[in-house]
Amino acid sequence: MAVAPLAALHRKLFDETDGNKFARLKDRLLKKHGADERCAVRDIFIAYAKEGQLLHWRTFLMTDIIALAEPGECGDFFTACLDVPELSYWAVDGMFKSMGKAAYGSLVALAAREDAKLSARAKAIKGLAIVSGQPFDRGLMLDPGHWKAEQLRLAEVLAWQADGYPDGHGFAAPATHPSLAAPQSALEKAAARLEKKLAAQRRRQQDLARPSNWLAIADPADLGQIDARWALPRNYQRFLVCYSPIRVHIAHADYFQGLNVYGAAELLKAQHGYAWNPVTQEAIAEWPEHYLVIADAGADPYCLDLAAISDGDAPVYTAEHGMGAWHFERHADSFVDFLNEIAAAA
Repeated sequence: MAVAPLAALHRKLFDETDGNKFARLKDRLLKKHGADERCAVRDIFIAYAKEGQLLHWRTFLMTDIIALAEPGECGDFFTACLDVPELSYWAVDGMFKSMGKAAYGSLVALAAREDAKLSARAKAIKGLAIVSGQPFDRGLMLDPGHWKAEQLRLAEVLAWQADGYPDGHGFAAPATHPSLAAPQSALEKAAARLEKKLAAQRRRQQDLARPSNWLAIADPADLGQIDARWALPRNYQRFLVCYSPIRVHIAHADYFQGLNVYGAAELLKAQHGYAWNPVTQEAIAEWPEHYLVIADAGADPYCLDLAAISDGDAPVYTAEHGMGAWHFERHADSFVDFLNEIAAAA
């Protein structure tokens, strides 16, 4: 089959008014010509981002332009896009790919512009934090598009600029327990299996400003609050001490909307709405007081039965929320069994 000439696809792309057809033409351009005529395809997309008639596609093409551009290319285009509200958010990534640290000045200026889109200003600060290793994004949501104006640490950014853009130290990875590398007990082996799956997810996507999918050594202060409130089975207590989950989310069809597994830092708050009413500061009468919520799937709780501790472990029960009353069913005979199930699903 003959390959459609690049010029013909170029004309069709600019003439097309149907978004779905445009998407197919764009994909054809990339598939047929993206490798051998990379620069030509990149320039076509740049031209469309500047003046194409489908406004939403002018924005969507930015990710393709960034992918096609090599370091050192398209700096003028990405710089110009910083002044175009619809393109400025993605232009930040283009600036870094094209210019590296030479983009610092332009992106600090964008972050300081009160008339610019908040999402673009936040994206600039997030990018500066990642590239420089400075903690401008500490404790904030991974997606800067969700940051609030008061969360922009602009004073810190400007002070960093005045100091000559020094490199920071970034964020240290959470501390993990050595037994994950050499597990011996049934609990350790289950945790190690889960850690192996989580590590694969972290390699695909991880932002240490707000780490996720980690099994880490817990903060003693969090453990102290837990010990003061509950007498936990030995296996679950050791799990929290050595392998406390940090934003562990298991996306699997067996769990409605995915399973969130709680760590020591969030265990007390995780009881809110189930065992505890944070508004009235009272226990919820309908909740079995011996059930400790350790995970949830779309608000369906998974609970340890602290009244049935045996040999250092306890069974796990679950129930559907929103049914008018709780109807619990036994889900796993022990926490270790539950942990093995999670590890298999991750």
